[in-house]
Amino acid sequence: QEQLVESGGGSVQAGGSLTLSCAASTYTYSRNCMGWFRQAPGKEREGVAFINPGGSNTYYADSVKGRFTISQDNAKNTVYLQMNSLKPEDTAMYYCAAEEGWSFGCGHDWYRPASVGYWGQGTQVTVSS
Repeated sequence: QEQLVESGGGSVQAGGSLTLSCAASTYTYSRNCMGWFRQAPGKEREGVAFINPGGSNTYYADSVKGRFTISQDNAKNTVYLQMNSLKPEDTAMYYCAAEEGWSFGCGHDWYRPASVGYWGQGTQVTVSS
């Protein structure tokens, strides 16, 4: 069973920044699109940002474009989510996720939970106004 190890959640005021990290095994990291979902209380889990193997393509939900940046460190098998200009509506449990991917990109339905093969345990992000 693949383990995705997350870190970096916390509490911040609106307008602040946080960085999430997700480490995976070499096998998973090199063969999968990796990214983040989030789920707020009473809401469905939604795709936030993904990156394909090799990092040539990134994908973002409209709600975070221009504020969040996904990146990767191949030496550490780690994916990062830099979150800037945070808003109270960004408050949610954030889950690292891995799904089938290719050197040319991720699937067109990357943002659907059903596309995910492996989940992290989740890390809480709370943004206060």
